[in-house]
Amino acid sequence: MRVKGGPQGHLRHKKVLKITKGQRGSKHLLFKRANEAMLKSLWYATRDRRVRKRDLRKLWIARINAAARLNGTTYSKLVSAMKKASIELNRKMLADIAVRNPQAFAAVVAKTR
Repeated sequence: MRVKGGPQGHLRHKKVLKITKGQRGSKHLLFKRANEAMLKSLWYATRDRRVRKRDLRKLWIARINAAARLNGTTYSKLVSAMKKASIELNRKMLADIAVRNPQAFAAVVAKTR
């Protein structure tokens, strides 16, 4: 005799179908297809939380480099000079300063010279 799952199985199926609400076609209607879609989407979400961090760091570096070149230096030279001058600003803050307050960024560049 086999065990079918009963109410717990029904609740599990409902949970999966709730997660896949909004998917196209049978992915939000049929449990098997919905379960596959759910597993894939949760895997993408996990992966992309890591990728987002990489993408943001790339964006910050690009912004810092653009602002640094406007001030007559490059990103790598600026970061190296900041390290030597003991200026501890992370890339996120430095990029924010570069975008919102170019005068303050120019002051940071001046301190590294």
